[in-house]
Parts: sequence; structure tokens; C-alpha cells
Amino acid sequence: MASRNHGPTPASSLATPLLSDSITPTTHTRAANGHARGHDGHDDPCAAASVCDGGGDPFAFLSEDRRPPRPPGPSPADPFRNRTPALGGLYGWVRTLLLAPVAVVRLVLFGLSIAIGYAATWVALRGWTDSRERPREGAGPMPAWRRRLMWVTRLSARCILFSFGYHWITRKGRPAPRELAPIVVSNHVSYIDPIYFFYELFPTIVSSDSHDAIPFVGTIIRAMQVIYVDRFSPASRKSAVNEIKRKAAGNSFPRVLLFPEGTTTNGRFLISFQHGAFIPGYPVQPVVVRYPHVHFDQSWGNISLVALMFKMFTQFHNFMEVEYLPIVYPPEIKQENALHFAENVILFYSNESSFQH
Repeated sequence: MASRNHGPTPASSLATPLLSDSITPTTHTRAANGHARGHDGHDDPCAAASVCDGGGDPFAFLSEDRRPPRPPGPSPADPFRNRTPALGGLYGWVRTLLLAPVAVVRLVLFGLSIAIGYAATWVALRGWTDSRERPREGAGPMPAWRRRLMWVTRLSARCILFSFGYHWITRKGRPAPRELAPIVVSNHVSYIDPIYFFYELFPTIVSSDSHDAIPFVGTIIRAMQVIYVDRFSPASRKSAVNEIKRKAAGNSFPRVLLFPEGTTTNGRFLISFQHGAFIPGYPVQPVVVRYPHVHFDQSWGNISLVALMFKMFTQFHNFMEVEYLPIVYPPEIKQENALHFAENVILFYSNESSFQH
């Protein structure tokens, strides 16, 4: 693993391995490792933290498609390229043949874990007036006994990770207390990321309202008190940002987890951040998720979900590292908006963590 870089990073060096097309750090961006500040006294999030000085829709981050069009053709600087060879050579064939019976067992464990987790979640939601169909705007937090029952589902999520070959996961640092950092932001590499965070943090997430109808998934995210958004409705996007602020302000709610890149990358780069995590103006804790590998790139880039799952099932072990970085605080000057806050976090990522070259 590359050593951590604690020195200052000039803006000109952020092109590699940091891609930030729409957020270019300015000389006025300050390091965000400040003193803890209270959460009271925030102004309206949209008025006090407009996305750009020249205007624009501050909720546009929610209207972006999850997986934007890929750049044409492979490139050494392609953040979406999965670098696993198509065939994997002799070692890949031999490993696949040897682990084919193990893959069947893992698939059975995967199915059982989903079934048990779904059943526990269904019981936890049954009779809860706030979740008969879907969480309504302004709904209160999940009662404590229902949250405790959700531990069955969280352990099922850990079993799912085990079935995919993540027998152990390296963790550096610790989650900050929820009252100090109510919002968590992370880079996004694979569908494994949200499964891990569901097990580790059981956070609230922002999701398209269409996901509520997906079997199993809709029930699980409902228990996470998901913040639904219609990507094509400006009113819905504005409401989602207000819900992020409301749930971040109340310690009785879980942390709010956001992937500000808005899509998955191969983990070697950061791409430009969307601003939903930064508009409310609350401290955030950045997290870096890495998947060290030699033969098998675990990123969900230009590879189908079925192919990626099959390759995970036929590995001896898949490595995963999760590093919790120190809290990043919003700018103290009100005129510095959500864009500047996002710049601070990008600079903090570049100074405190190392991405693969």
C-alpha cells in the first residue's frame, strides 16, 4: 500500500490521479481539518450554500444518471475501466475450475443470507406506521427495538460479503461519533461498498424512487429510512436535500451516507464531486474504500454485474480496505458555498490518502 502523503498538494498536481473536471481547487480553498463546531444556527441550506456563485440548480446532482456514458476506447487515465483480462490466462482457468464447487456453496450462502435478511427486515417493518408502504417525508426515526432487530439483516449482509470472498476486511481508523459527523462520504468502486456500509454503519441513503419497487432491495432500503428522489422533478430534488439536512440535524436518525462521485469508478481516481452532501453545511467524514488485487480487478466498471459476481465467487479471497479519515468541517465564512466545501474535501482526500496509479 502506498504511504500516506501528509504534505500540501498543489492544485496543479490534482490531475493525476485525481480527476476533477468540474471542481478545480482554488487558491482560496483551505484545509478542512479544523476544530469541531456545533450544528445549531444553520441558515437555509439552499440560500446559504448555493452551488455556484453564478447561479444554477443546486439540486442537479440528483438528476444525473447513475452510470454516465463511458469514454470511447480504453485509456490509461480511464476511471471506469476494469483492468481484469477477459480470460485471465492459465492461472485464471485453473483457479476457476478448482473453485467451481466452492462457487456453488458460496452461491447457496448468498441466497440464504438474502432470504434471512429479508425476513428479518420484513418483521422489523411490520406494523410500523411510517413504513407501511414507503417512508413519508418528515417521518420520525425507527424505534430502537426495530433497529436492534435489523442487526439480523446487518449480519446477513456480512455473510453476503463472506460469500463473495471477503473473509476479512481491513479497517483503518474508526467512524467518528455521529453527533460530530452526521454525514459520511465515500468513493464508490463496486456494489460491495453499500453492502459493507449497511453492515458497518446502517446509514440513511439517497436513492431513486424507482428502487423502491425492486424485490428485496426496496424492503431493505426502506428500513434504512431511505431518502427517495425523483431525478426528473426539481421539487423532489429540493425536497431530498432538505431531508438530508433534517436527518443530519437529528441524532436520533442514522448517519447519512452519500457517494458524491455519483457513479462507480475503478478506484484509481476520484472524479468530480456532486454537491448534495455539502449543501446542508454539516461536518462530513470522508472514507476511502480500496480493493487491492493482483489478478482480479473488483471494480464495477466496464463489466456486467453477472460477470463480476461470477469472478468474485471464483476467487480464493478478495481483499478490501476501508479507511476512515478525519472529519472535514464546512467553511467558516458563509459566502464560501457548497462548491468550496466540496473542493476542501477533494483536497483533503488528496492529502490524506493515496489512490493507485
